[in-house]
Amino acid sequence: MTARDRDPDGRPRNQRPRDAFGRPLPHGAEGVERVPDDYAPSAEEALAEARRLLGESRPFHAHEVLEGRWKTAPEEERELWQGLAQICVGLTHLQRGNRRGAAALFARGAGRISRYGPPYEEIALTARELGGAGDPDPGAAIAAIRGLL
Repeated sequence: MTARDRDPDGRPRNQRPRDAFGRPLPHGAEGVERVPDDYAPSAEEALAEARRLLGESRPFHAHEVLEGRWKTAPEEERELWQGLAQICVGLTHLQRGNRRGAAALFARGAGRISRYGPPYEEIALTARELGGAGDPDPGAAIAAIRGLL
């Protein structure tokens, strides 16, 4: 049995490489560059990097950036960053063909961010629409969220 990779505080880390859609690959496989576990962006950095990654059709990696902000943000902002990260995971599920998982995460994320006002109300509305749509195109969905972020 191999020991789990843990940070200095004992929290587990997932060091498995990931593909462009965020799916785990076998240890030792060649994956795409990951966001470091200790990434702590400012709000502006997180939004700019998430937009860039969505522009490259990499919502899983945008989620990791937003998660980095969520973990380090002031308490009053954490719901916002968690909700944005969940919407990006919804986009990831959409890319992977998991409509049901996408809809659930769009709803969860929208519920968290809608109270933060513009532009987040519009992002929440778009996420809810995507969650209720029959079979949204992943590329168009990613572009729609990126355009509002």
